[in-house]
Amino acid sequence: MDSKRLKDIRGLTDRRIDALLTLLSENSTIVVSGTKIAKEIGVSKDTVWRWVQKLRALGVGVNGHPSKGYHIARIPDILAPKLISRRLLNTPYWKRIYHFFKVESTNDIAMQLGEEGEAHGAIVLAEEQTKGRGRAGRAWTSEKSSGIYCSVLLRPQISPSQASLLTLVAGLAARDAVAEELHATPDIRWPNDLLVGGKKFCGILTEMHAEPDRVNYAVVGIGINVNQSRLPAEIAGVATSLRLESGHNHSRLEILIRLLRHLDRYYNQFLTDGPQPIVRRFAEVSSYFQGKRVRITTATESFVGTTAGLELSGVLRVARDDGRVEPVISGDVVEA
Repeated sequence: MDSKRLKDIRGLTDRRIDALLTLLSENSTIVVSGTKIAKEIGVSKDTVWRWVQKLRALGVGVNGHPSKGYHIARIPDILAPKLISRRLLNTPYWKRIYHFFKVESTNDIAMQLGEEGEAHGAIVLAEEQTKGRGRAGRAWTSEKSSGIYCSVLLRPQISPSQASLLTLVAGLAARDAVAEELHATPDIRWPNDLLVGGKKFCGILTEMHAEPDRVNYAVVGIGINVNQSRLPAEIAGVATSLRLESGHNHSRLEILIRLLRHLDRYYNQFLTDGPQPIVRRFAEVSSYFQGKRVRITTATESFVGTTAGLELSGVLRVARDDGRVEPVISGDVVEA
């Protein structure tokens, strides 16, 4: 994407602020002079001072030392693009990382980028969303710097009928990314929820622009509750976070790196080998794949049945109590 268009995206984090964060993080054990910082990122010392104040207002602990410079109190858990890109060099995601401190919806921006011709692999990240959403337009609570709010632009050469498999691909990637953070094994509830102890901590929203025979681009939005210490009362009974489950904070940066690496692996496997390995892996890690008593709620009806595996298109099969096997293309699934 050209520099003019990139600058036109409202709220995009200035790359020089990204460079400031990275410089302080990489020199966390020493005091770095304002003169050196200004020279390395190409701004004045006064601008460095103003940006340090902005970072402090955002919760980044930057200590100032008169006549000496600045020292970061601890490496901030901010998803700074420069810190991410060097860890993703063997993936398509390292070149185009769009970071925002606050945005309405990362999916909206990624869809805009797709419409404007941005390349496959662009990532949109936010520290906070004000209008985050899940499937069917439901709100997704996006507390500042506590979760991972990430949308990935993909340009797969697949038909629209296969697009639901992208949600499964993202779910498997998110599941593998957080598995080592938890004592309990995370579960995947078809089509887009990750659970631990029966409570949801991750949701996936896949949107696309397509023609009858091909997908022009797809956006996979992934929201993971990481370090929330409490959740709104209206969802506390059904939702959780990694911190609430483990009792300690987790590095959002490390989880995001693993998420994107696993996403790249599963995505390439899907394009190379087709849906079979994706469906097979889903069967291995999801208790909802087969034999689970569930209630299905669609736009037209609600019924109880037993899950009977997935079709290769990613559609869930549910055996009704009268013996009929029903393909469920979309709808809400809860344990019955």
